[in-house]
Amino acid sequence: MSKQKQLKLGAIIQGVGGNMSAWRHPEAVVDASVNFQYYKQQAQKAETGKFDLLFIADGLFINEKSIPHFLNRFEPITILSALAAVTSQIGLVGTLSTSYSEPFTVARQFASLDHISGGRAGWNVVTSPLEGSALNYNKKLEEHPSHPKRYRIASEYLQVTKGLWDSWEDDAFVRDKQSGVFFDPDKLHRLDHKGEFFSVQGPLNIGRSKQGQPVVFQAGSSEDGRNLAAKEADAIFTGHPTVEDAQRFYADVKSRAVGFGRKAEDIVILPGIGPIIGQTEEDAECKYQQAASLVTVKEALDYLGRYFDHHDFGQYELDAPFPELGDLGQNSFRSTTDRLKQNAKDKGLTLRQVALQAATPRPLFIGTPIQIADRIQQWFEAGAADGFIVGSGVPNGLNDFVDLVVPILQERGIYRKEYEADTLRGNLGLSVPTNRYVKEKVTNS
Repeated sequence: MSKQKQLKLGAIIQGVGGNMSAWRHPEAVVDASVNFQYYKQQAQKAETGKFDLLFIADGLFINEKSIPHFLNRFEPITILSALAAVTSQIGLVGTLSTSYSEPFTVARQFASLDHISGGRAGWNVVTSPLEGSALNYNKKLEEHPSHPKRYRIASEYLQVTKGLWDSWEDDAFVRDKQSGVFFDPDKLHRLDHKGEFFSVQGPLNIGRSKQGQPVVFQAGSSEDGRNLAAKEADAIFTGHPTVEDAQRFYADVKSRAVGFGRKAEDIVILPGIGPIIGQTEEDAECKYQQAASLVTVKEALDYLGRYFDHHDFGQYELDAPFPELGDLGQNSFRSTTDRLKQNAKDKGLTLRQVALQAATPRPLFIGTPIQIADRIQQWFEAGAADGFIVGSGVPNGLNDFVDLVVPILQERGIYRKEYEADTLRGNLGLSVPTNRYVKEKVTNS
């Protein structure tokens, strides 16, 4: 009898919260975004719940209208390295931009995290949607790359990084004290890459870990993002307003992966959710209303503006139909801005309604622990997700999820009671990639 497919879970840790006013909640830890003890507690709680991974998001540009968490937060590689020392089995995934970093440095950073954690590292590949990011890296490069160009850069960047990760074959380091042989030079390889955007010789000055290479995540849902994910990613962090939308995305990306010569199971699709859990439906609704009431209309407009290149929505009439914005936002959060504009048009929404819905969305996953578990199982079994990235819709949300929802999922047999492996790849059910140079030797032998 075949083993029942198991749900995968990640926990995104967002300090004081992912909206404009979460920090004002009575139960919020106001310095959580730079509070190591807070991150440690969240990480260890997720590991208690047998989560596959922790997820740390990031961005490179802020201004006075940014979400409070964005203003003062840990850099992902740094905090994940610290969390590696206080956890033992949970995966550690961090966001890092391909538009404003160098492949050699990034390959080295994530390979180092992979060794520090014993094979638990993952890289969320992003292209940096905010145009202001360019201003923080080189005043001579004030023009932010276009959306298509950013994805061409990212595609080549991943090829370089993966090539560098294979610089050393797995058994290259002999370390024989008697003979004095530290490494086998035949198992060291230079990349010698010369492409459109990068020229990198190599080799990388750190070897492969027990999981071969860090797990590659991708979070774009545009046409370019889907193609990059289907071709290169091991996992996708996505988001959808309905189970039908999620099913279409799931089927589309899996099909694209097969089109690139991969198997559908080579890529794990994980929508993000922010569940609000109550003892009753009324209790959960009260928690949502309390959190939503903290966001003012001005803050909602600022939040909405971020998706549209920090556009000033204060210039429009609040209760007039959502303004016509043309191509604004097409070079930043393209899939999100397309969805916001289309939804406003289809439903005849005002600017006020769009802004408040964007800043304080009523979560799809809200209700009692059984109701949350039911919806998770529904999406999972309907081919809408391989698992979920769980955020905290309210303070203590992760604790509630681990204590109240996880036991139900375990009892239903769709979620693990113990870790299957000691690497992120192993727990996600992903194979260890064969070193390309070993593969070439086998092919040529």
